[in-house]
Amino acid sequence: MPMLLTTTIVLSVLVFINLLLLKFSCNKIKKTEKSQSKQIVVLKSHRLLYEDNDSLAPTGS
Repeated sequence: MPMLLTTTIVLSVLVFINLLLLKFSCNKIKKTEKSQSKQIVVLKSHRLLYEDNDSLAPTGS
């Protein structure tokens, strides 16, 4: 019984420390307003799609 209690306490403490680290390690950067001049730039307007019509070799099974 003491081993189970010790394991539970150790895991609880580790989870608590993890949550504290998560809380205080977040970036404090404020989000800026999105500029309205951003536009989507398409670098390549079309894609070349082709089918590979090579037939597979017989496997003999």
